[in-house]
Amino acid sequence: METFIHAYSWVDTRFLLQGLWVTIYVSLISIALSFVVGLILGLIRYMKIKYLSAIVGFIIDIIRNLPLLLIIFFTYFGLPQLGIVTNPTSASITALVIFEGAMLAEIVRSGIGSVDPGQMEGARSNGMSYGQAMYHVVMPQALHNMIPALLSQFVSLVKDTSLATIIVLPELLYHAQIIYSQNTTYLIPMYVIIAVMYFIVCFCLSQVANYLQTKYNN
Repeated sequence: METFIHAYSWVDTRFLLQGLWVTIYVSLISIALSFVVGLILGLIRYMKIKYLSAIVGFIIDIIRNLPLLLIIFFTYFGLPQLGIVTNPTSASITALVIFEGAMLAEIVRSGIGSVDPGQMEGARSNGMSYGQAMYHVVMPQALHNMIPALLSQFVSLVKDTSLATIIVLPELLYHAQIIYSQNTTYLIPMYVIIAVMYFIVCFCLSQVANYLQTKYNN
């Protein structure tokens, strides 16, 4: 018990909270950007635009079958070789957006496909253009159907930020490693507290998703 008390001193707790903030910051930006990317790519896949949809689908399949860690290495070590300067934060966000965007694209495509085709036909018969029907009629229903899958992917994204510790992103896990590397007796206390912190973040995210789903149902 004494070890836990010492491990959770204000200095160490504040240091962990700084790492948690980086985790949340990277997660929120990555979630927002990857959702936009996934939405665009998913629409392209669903609309079956000649050549373009096939090319996008091929790229998505490649990305989805690559380890995220490899993409992180490429964005951090490979992009500078191409003249694109990165730092641990920008490289981590870029890698997460690429990987999660590909994952979300398939969720979006499936979500749109789950909407009854009669919804589109009915909207078009009432004088809406394809874009208007998609935006006002199909997409709201598709997003409602996608909420559980989107939540699962977003939670995975939050947890995947821990992989960026390999490129020295100063996130939660990296800060915990610094603490217990200075005192190995803090190893278990650090793992316990970061597990609690990850749970709190992911639980809050699930509550937001539940609220949105309830709002859509009403």
